[in-house]
Amino acid sequence: MKYVCLVYFDERELNALPKKEIDALHAEAEAYVTEMRRREGFLAADALEPTDSAVTLRRRRGAVSVSDGPFAETKEQLGEVVLIDAPNLDEAIKVAARVPSARFGSVEIRPVRVSAAPR
Repeated sequence: MKYVCLVYFDERELNALPKKEIDALHAEAEAYVTEMRRREGFLAADALEPTDSAVTLRRRRGAVSVSDGPFAETKEQLGEVVLIDAPNLDEAIKVAARVPSARFGSVEIRPVRVSAAPR
């Protein structure tokens, strides 16, 4: 079963860290990804650019509108996406618990819907 781990944190809190701590966090994240690539079931992990680089698309009644920035009502922003293949939710939780930046926010773990359409 594929799971997506959506890592949310407050960008302001992260950006307020001293450069030394940010560099240490980046090194820890790189080590995490390197280790995870050696494991069966790891599919992808990427940090996202800051929210000021985002746009939000909405489609209503056939019309598409695009606005600058994310517009979810939340204190934390989506900052990373990790895609894994785990045998069950318990194993997915174990993988997500090791995401370094999770200590600044939360990780939403959600099963990926299996499509009936051929790939």
